[in-house]
Amino acid sequence: MGVPNELTSRDTFDAYLAALKDMPQWWLDLKRESWERFHELPMPHRKDETWRFANISGVNLEGYRLGETAGGEVAEKDLVARSEHVHQRAGRLVFANDQLIDSEAVTRELADQGVIWLPLEQAVREHEDLLRKHFMAQPIKLGSEKFSALHSAFCSAGSFLYVPKGVEIDLPLVACHWTNGQDAGIFPHTLLIAEDLARVTLVDFFSSPERKARNYVCGVNDLYAGPGSRVTYISAQNWGRDSLAFHLNSTQAFKDSFVTSLNVNVGSRQARTESHSQVLGEGAHTEMQSLTVATGKQEFDQRTLQTHFKGHSVSDLLYKNALLDDARTIFSGLIKVVEEAQQTDAYQTNRNLLISPTAEANALPGLEILANDVKCSHGATSGQIDDEQLYYMLARGIPEKTAKQLLVFGFFEDILIKLENEEIAENLRTLIRAQFGE
Repeated sequence: MGVPNELTSRDTFDAYLAALKDMPQWWLDLKRESWERFHELPMPHRKDETWRFANISGVNLEGYRLGETAGGEVAEKDLVARSEHVHQRAGRLVFANDQLIDSEAVTRELADQGVIWLPLEQAVREHEDLLRKHFMAQPIKLGSEKFSALHSAFCSAGSFLYVPKGVEIDLPLVACHWTNGQDAGIFPHTLLIAEDLARVTLVDFFSSPERKARNYVCGVNDLYAGPGSRVTYISAQNWGRDSLAFHLNSTQAFKDSFVTSLNVNVGSRQARTESHSQVLGEGAHTEMQSLTVATGKQEFDQRTLQTHFKGHSVSDLLYKNALLDDARTIFSGLIKVVEEAQQTDAYQTNRNLLISPTAEANALPGLEILANDVKCSHGATSGQIDDEQLYYMLARGIPEKTAKQLLVFGFFEDILIKLENEEIAENLRTLIRAQFGE
């Protein structure tokens, strides 16, 4: 017998949709279509190439209930207090179980320049043209189409950021998403639209107040970088250690834009990230970065696609994983360059640091190049801590456990040190360090 309000129940969806009766008709129609698509698509199975090496048995949606009906164990005011990750910010939204619990608007100066920073549900009502054009406009192609459909069916919480042409925002915008209680299923969404020559940084924090929480999460972000824009997106994932999580990322980079995306992953029992970067204009430059600390029996499944539709462009991917205990990681990446995209530079690197002899790292990098005037490379390395470096520290009286931790921190630092906002960088360092204290 299922739990009340179980995610995959028709009764749950009907009740959810009935509560949205005042929302725009196109939004309701989209949800109905997505619900039907979710039930039409099969669950992944072990012969699916896009799920190669993954623990299929762990991808089970039974027992989860809709977040807004799950109740909570931690007071909302305490969650808001715990959301002070970035003190110098341009605005903030805080959600718990897909319900908005705190909101900080942008300054009057930014609002007068046309910046829109709203909860997603409010943006659906007030900015229909932008939402209909950009919300999940890029199809999911890396294996999680079924879960993407469920996200579209139930998504209501998230952040909407629109930065008009030529507007530069110095401080970061911040969104914090919490699960609260056991068995909650939530669907956070981020939609960022940066018009021509705009500049902005957006940070998402995904957290559970209880470290042993069991939850289901399917988050999606859509990043649109108009010509000449500069977009930085940072995600910090620290869900409860019994959670199943999906994070599906889509980036569109147009002419002369520069997009940096950094995902830091430490939480969940089983987490899958899918990132698709589309280079749609000449001169565009995208950087796809990820830092993961895997401990215990955690599994992190990383699938990436870099597609170049236009030439004279660059995409650079660097995924770093540190694995302890019996943890597992899977990296499967593809660079795809169409025939017209001459003079493309595309790079893909996966580096795995194995701290434990029982940890497992799987890597499947790939190229599909149709143009003949390109520079493209891919590679994956897996290795243990350098014995000479470890000996150097031990010889100076540093305990072995501490020495290994310091070497892991150094393994990640070449990415963190490049962040322009030192407060965000230090917050991410703290998140990584905390994994060695559990």
